[in-house]
Amino acid sequence: MRTFILATLSIAALGASAAAQNPQLQINKDNRTISVTTDATASAPAEIATVHIGFVVYAPDEQSAYALGSERSNAIAKALTDAGVEKQDIQSENQSVAPVQQYENNNLSDKDKALRHFQVSQSWGVKTAADSAAKILHVAVLAGANQSGGIDWNVKDEDALQAQAATKALAQGKALASTMAAGLGVKLGSLVYASNQAPQQPGPFMRVSAMAPVSQKFATEPLAISPQKVQKSATVYAVFAIE
Repeated sequence: MRTFILATLSIAALGASAAAQNPQLQINKDNRTISVTTDATASAPAEIATVHIGFVVYAPDEQSAYALGSERSNAIAKALTDAGVEKQDIQSENQSVAPVQQYENNNLSDKDKALRHFQVSQSWGVKTAADSAAKILHVAVLAGANQSGGIDWNVKDEDALQAQAATKALAQGKALASTMAAGLGVKLGSLVYASNQAPQQPGPFMRVSAMAPVSQKFATEPLAISPQKVQKSATVYAVFAIE
């Protein structure tokens, strides 16, 4: 009688250990399977870029900081749309209006400290074609985005590329299972189970911070804030019968 085997690319465990790692699979005389979990990657030239841009400004008081931040925020947003970026492709990441911590000003002169009591910061992820990433970064920096430069690269069809990786992983898993079956003196049978399991993720949330009202003296507009999208990921697991 042969025991069920649980395997990954780096480790193989027998008997009760396998059952502990996957309680849905049971070790008994009727369970003649080999379970494998494998990882693989698929690559393709980048088609989409998300350019991370942002700014920080300082002022002697909160209202002045907010007015300056609003001006900078909307100037950057306008520069991006004037450059051809669609509004739905400009996604807010962070924004803050807050006092400057004392330690941040330790190395400044008294004159400069007086100008940096409050700060406004904001950042976005701007989606564009991969070959336009440099242009978008350039436009944003010229408009005042003084904390920018990170770029995430992607393809248009993530599912297709993920399917390629899953196909490779399954092929690797079958090859590994075949090797293990040969070592046991049995023949690898058909695939009896495969899964593409998505990890649990928390739902979207919004954080709101209270802020003192802005004086009518500053005819400012709200910060340019856009909704942030949610991303998901998945992995593959497969079980083969043995004969």
